[in-house]
Amino acid sequence: MSPFLPDAVRHHAARRPDAPAVTEGTRTLTYAQLDRRSSRVARALLAAGLPRGARVGYLVRPGVLSAELLVGCAKAGLVATPLNWRLAEPELVAVARDAELGMVLTQREFRSGARAARAALPGVPLVTDAGADADADEHDYEQWVAAADGADPGAGTEDAVFLQLYTSGTTGLPKGVQLTLRNVSAGDFQLREMGWTETSVALNAMPVFHIAGTGWLVTALSAGAHTVMLPDLVPQTVVDVMERHRVTHAFFVPAMLHLLTALPGIRERDFSALRLIVYGASPITPALLRRSMEVFGCGFYQKYGQTETTGSATRLLPDDHVVDGPRSTLLRSAGNTRQDVEVAVADPVTGEPVAPGVVGEILTRSHHVTPGYWKRPAENAALFTADGWLKTGDAGYLDPDGYLFITDRIKDMVITGGENVYPVEVESVLAEHPAVLDVAVFGTPHEKWGEAVTAAVVLRPAAEPVTAEDLIDFTRGRIASYKKPRIVHVVDELPRNPSGKVLKRVLRDDLATGAEGS
Repeated sequence: MSPFLPDAVRHHAARRPDAPAVTEGTRTLTYAQLDRRSSRVARALLAAGLPRGARVGYLVRPGVLSAELLVGCAKAGLVATPLNWRLAEPELVAVARDAELGMVLTQREFRSGARAARAALPGVPLVTDAGADADADEHDYEQWVAAADGADPGAGTEDAVFLQLYTSGTTGLPKGVQLTLRNVSAGDFQLREMGWTETSVALNAMPVFHIAGTGWLVTALSAGAHTVMLPDLVPQTVVDVMERHRVTHAFFVPAMLHLLTALPGIRERDFSALRLIVYGASPITPALLRRSMEVFGCGFYQKYGQTETTGSATRLLPDDHVVDGPRSTLLRSAGNTRQDVEVAVADPVTGEPVAPGVVGEILTRSHHVTPGYWKRPAENAALFTADGWLKTGDAGYLDPDGYLFITDRIKDMVITGGENVYPVEVESVLAEHPAVLDVAVFGTPHEKWGEAVTAAVVLRPAAEPVTAEDLIDFTRGRIASYKKPRIVHVVDELPRNPSGKVLKRVLRDDLATGAEGS
């Protein structure tokens, strides 16, 4: 079987037509239905006059519609461009213009943003699921699909761009990361490594404008598994769905694991069908990882990567998730490389490789790496080395056994008194304090030290009273003195982007003038 998405859907539709492919709520598409409907979507897109390679923007939650659009675009040789519906309208318009969208599709609840995007792109068709409520100049999705020829156009090649995802945009305008079918493909060895079978049931609770959401769907469809998609990421609903559908495979960002493991009665729920939880997209503390392993009682598999690497660079296998003993230190690592990926660490200034144990910039090279940003030649030139390695912007080191340890984003490194401090080290220590529920560490300006190591801490509701000085004292002897926080802020919650990453820039701006021990 070909590992590429359209052929995988065709393969399972021909061999197992009645097997469930995608479920949203009470609606399920079999593989045969997904194959037929995605072909109609592809034909409808081409009938609208879109040339091969045109960008198709859509504002939809995870569900049946998002699956149809993704596979349909791939079959038509068009570029699926899922849009972040959490953006403000001016931000959404900026992304739509940058992508030069040839069509916009939307669900009813996002019509305001879709109309704003379409208004900025005169002549671009707008398709909505609003039914009879659709305006005269809008196409109703179901009628639009039903009117199309159902023959599979069979377009698109594995090396053509078929997906464009916009980076989180924590600073500046988000960039469109181009990905090919080959970039996103899940090889047979990876499916075996993660225990996928045609009887697997995958939970997809991630937005499709994030590589985790779209990549997880592609992997499950490639395996012929049944994907249960959740339009809303509500912790109680997630647990209910896992029990009801006997979910075997789930992907969660650490922020969701944090919420799930804090649910009342979570340890009494039935997760006996669960075989694997894959986690990634943002750092995880060893304390949260241990708690999650206790609650769910299944295998855990970490993926380290970014949108530019299709979420794939290294992985920490279930056998490496050892809680006690000398190998327990691997819980702080991002694992080692898969057979189809290369990873190296280089001096960020000279570009020269560094020795094991020495922190530098993480580089990667594989067929999963993006061909580049959409229409960003300057950024593309800075993204790659002369010999084709992608510069991740992450700092870390390789140990003698080839395990990768992420220290932080290079730009998030705190330089205090001439010493480099990587926030993850400090966060991991503070997270071990019994009163700490969530924590983020960053640098704030300091007249004497240049930057002060600063922590924003969310306390557990039922925790014993604790002061900033108590938390600072807790770090003494656990990390070097220069790494301990000089300022601690107690906050109600940490600001995060849609992928669960803490927005340290927001914290830095809001708390830069805070007093020590506040």
